[in-house]
Amino acid sequence: MLNTTNETVAESSYRRIRADIIFGRLAPAQKLKLESLKETYETSVSTLREILNRLSSEGLVVAEGQRGFEVSPVSATDLREIAALRLLLETHALEQSFEFGDVEWEARLVSAHYKLSRMERVMATGDTGQAEDWKRYDWEFHQALISACGSKLLMEMHSVVFDKYLRYQMVALSYRGEIAAKEHQQLLDAALRRDQQMAKQVLTVHIEDGVEHALARNALR
Repeated sequence: MLNTTNETVAESSYRRIRADIIFGRLAPAQKLKLESLKETYETSVSTLREILNRLSSEGLVVAEGQRGFEVSPVSATDLREIAALRLLLETHALEQSFEFGDVEWEARLVSAHYKLSRMERVMATGDTGQAEDWKRYDWEFHQALISACGSKLLMEMHSVVFDKYLRYQMVALSYRGEIAAKEHQQLLDAALRRDQQMAKQVLTVHIEDGVEHALARNALR
């Protein structure tokens, strides 16, 4: 059994590798050589194997038996499946959140949207140097939107699927500009009015158009 220090190191390395995959620093289909990773993440080969197997169970890494590991490849088919699952989960959670959300939920949502909208204005200038911050605030806004759904499991499942969707956006660096920003504002307004129907319509367009925009950039091989 690992001691507390090793558990902390292992968890830290797991989070770093996972983030590097999601944000594209470890590219799709890249071979993950244990000796190289050992130097980069300053952890043991045995711990790395555990981490990569864990990421394999999440669908972010492919275990190749005796040949080792590689970052999961990307494809149009996979993106469409991920987007469909995200829409299913987020729509259901959104309905529950609109029903049970209180003033604290509204405050979280307004705060999350404020940070996202500021970063969207930066992205609109053509400055992609803060793309990771943009996507982090995007994640926070959509999580805030469903944060009153009352189900921790649903939130966790949505987070995992959203991360996979986010990876595709980072691979394609897919920013739709003012259109996406307008959709986020519409989602906020619908949430504050508790207008489920409008929010679901906007969310559907938001996700589906995001998929088509990413695919149009021809970044998926």
